[in-house]
Amino acid sequence: MEIYAPKSTIKLNGQYSFIILTYNEEMHLPRLLASIAGLNAETFILDSGSTDSTMKIAEAAGTIIKQHPFENHPKQWDFALKNFDIKTPWVICLDADHTVTPELYKLLQNFRDEDHQHINGIYFNRKNFFKGRWIKYGSYYPFYMLKMIRYNVGFSDINENMDHRLVVPGNTLTWKRGHLLEENLKENNISFWIDKHNKYSDLLALEETERMLNLRRQTVKPRFWGPPNERKAWFKQIWWRLPRYVRPMVYFIYRIIFKLGILDGRTGLIFHFMQGFWFRLVVDIKIDELRKQQGNERK
Repeated sequence: MEIYAPKSTIKLNGQYSFIILTYNEEMHLPRLLASIAGLNAETFILDSGSTDSTMKIAEAAGTIIKQHPFENHPKQWDFALKNFDIKTPWVICLDADHTVTPELYKLLQNFRDEDHQHINGIYFNRKNFFKGRWIKYGSYYPFYMLKMIRYNVGFSDINENMDHRLVVPGNTLTWKRGHLLEENLKENNISFWIDKHNKYSDLLALEETERMLNLRRQTVKPRFWGPPNERKAWFKQIWWRLPRYVRPMVYFIYRIIFKLGILDGRTGLIFHFMQGFWFRLVVDIKIDELRKQQGNERK
């Protein structure tokens, strides 16, 4: 289903458009839209069945809306990039719990395609927040995400189930100044966080099990000295080789000690434990459950 919200009379910048994914984002969407207001970029929203006031907020802001059932983030981004009528050479892909800082706003305000003819993607520097605290250490900052891609060149990596990323061939640029702030206020309730990551652990366990069976391949070339996406792909290969049940503890210690996560304080320690150890341990347990189930099915 597609909803065409009222068009603004403001002349669009013609350089880039925004795509935003939403699901019950009434507490986040106004904050994001306010942070990009004035950039005069056409904004598209792909919603996965919101039941709160998300759609009313999106319509009032003059966005173009489609709705599509959610399976996972990579496939949702793939649908968005293939089904919206994007007319600009660039597209910026954001989640509803993102906001653009004034420094990043200025970079976008001054962006011109003619100055980036040999660039196909731009990495933004993200600041992640948990229960109101910026997670500065534990390998969480700086954290570069490919969020701005040349349209019809970049694509969503659907070989991933949970760790969604955009991919572009060719040259990329990394903006170290300016930030994309990520703060999901729903996660201030730890029960919401646990339920969400329990679902994510299902996706990740299935993905890794399928990789063991050679049913999935990495799309991004793993390269330690490459751009951020290639560097992450290289670390993933190390992770997959580590023994299950041992690797969550190794990763937690790495984040807390070697990447100074202990300096993030009590709230940060809770985050690093839950995201770096608890979540990874649950994934390992579910991988073994899936492998046992597959073994029983073959008997």
